[in-house]
Amino acid sequence: MSKDELLLLVRKGARSMSWQEKLRLTVLLSLPAILAQISSVAMQIIDASMLGHLGTYESATVGLVSTTIWLFGGLCSAFATGFAVQVAHRVGAEELDTARNIVRQGIVSCILFGMLLMIIGLSLAPFLPRWLGADRVIWHGASEYFSIVALALPFLIINMLAAASLRCAGNIKVPSLLNVFMCIFDVLFNYIFIFVLDMGTKGAALGTLVAYLITMFLILYYLIFRDERLRFSRDRFTGSASSLLAYVPRSETLRNVFRIGSPIGLERGVMCGAQIAITSIIAPLGTVAIAANTFGINIESLCYMPGYGVAEATTTLVGQSAGARRKDLMRSFAWMAMGLGMSVMALMGVLMAVFAPEMMSVVTNDHEVIRLGTDILRIEAWAEPMFAASIVAYGAFVGSGNTLVPSLLNLGSIWIVRLSLATILVKTMGLRGVWIAMCIELCWRGLVFIVRLYGRSWSQESISEVKEELKK
Repeated sequence: MSKDELLLLVRKGARSMSWQEKLRLTVLLSLPAILAQISSVAMQIIDASMLGHLGTYESATVGLVSTTIWLFGGLCSAFATGFAVQVAHRVGAEELDTARNIVRQGIVSCILFGMLLMIIGLSLAPFLPRWLGADRVIWHGASEYFSIVALALPFLIINMLAAASLRCAGNIKVPSLLNVFMCIFDVLFNYIFIFVLDMGTKGAALGTLVAYLITMFLILYYLIFRDERLRFSRDRFTGSASSLLAYVPRSETLRNVFRIGSPIGLERGVMCGAQIAITSIIAPLGTVAIAANTFGINIESLCYMPGYGVAEATTTLVGQSAGARRKDLMRSFAWMAMGLGMSVMALMGVLMAVFAPEMMSVVTNDHEVIRLGTDILRIEAWAEPMFAASIVAYGAFVGSGNTLVPSLLNLGSIWIVRLSLATILVKTMGLRGVWIAMCIELCWRGLVFIVRLYGRSWSQESISEVKEELKK
């Protein structure tokens, strides 16, 4: 059966699905998302390689503010997810007209929220490098890079909303393909701005901004005019006040966005705050440690991005199952996806441990950075399967709309376990100690999420909340 036919079984519930059908659907939804995630990481690694071959100074400049950029990106993702999960519930309940109205409200809301984040980012940019405790020599470059990325935030959040809405409606292929194109655009424009126009780190930020802008127009065009379920042409638009009101964010929609997205946003904010704290722990170790940490994170992303691809598929499957009020499918898809994610990331961890020196050599020619980066990647390889467990389980909880407890579990894990261990171990082991702390914390987090998924309260609460949501 095709992907759409299998999704119809989820929504209609005409008969029970066999485990082979569930596995096939999980794989069919996961593969395009995994490809998109890997291409996104490939883009980051190529970017890092371009800067790494300019010098350690440029790498440290970008690495210093990268965690803060993730913070802003995480807030964009949380806000967009609040709308997309509602789309999944409405599609699962076969209420497509309401799903399209939620997308319309999301576009307006995300533009306003993205502009607010842009203003905040531009205000922080001049002071951020000094607050992070970096050497004065990289202050100007880091501030300039962060300012340009802040300008791109409105484009980024619209990309996230459109892609997440399409995925939650069951269309994984198109947003994944456009994500690949965005990566190609990013590499192309980065090369032009960094090397042809000789703009250095500023060119890297400008290349990313242009890639976001082009992709935003492409994905909005597909969402509004082409998608089978969500295209706006399925609704009659008269230009009247009632038609225009479909774009005005409604209180019920925003309340659900707050219920779903605020725990995610708080978690992303506080977790990135912890990452920023860790960056401030690493910064005094010098530019070699900052560069090795940045490259190590980029390369490790190749291992855990497949897990995020499976998690995106899990969000869609659990979200539509919740909309169809099928608790049995919610739990079944969650466990099946977790097994798939852990298997893939275990294999990626082995590959990362074996080929760590070669991977580091791709992004830098500094022998000290390569040696240190190889050590930390081999430490982290041990954590990949349990990291996958936490990633995929979290995707299931997001799809169910049950985000508060998982977000609190993430917060407690990174702040209590990782940050405290990193503070202790960095004194005697330097950057290697920080990554040992990360490895221990990720294993603990995976175990906690497995226990949470095993319980039944999350699926029961989700069905009750979705019923209330659909009544309104």
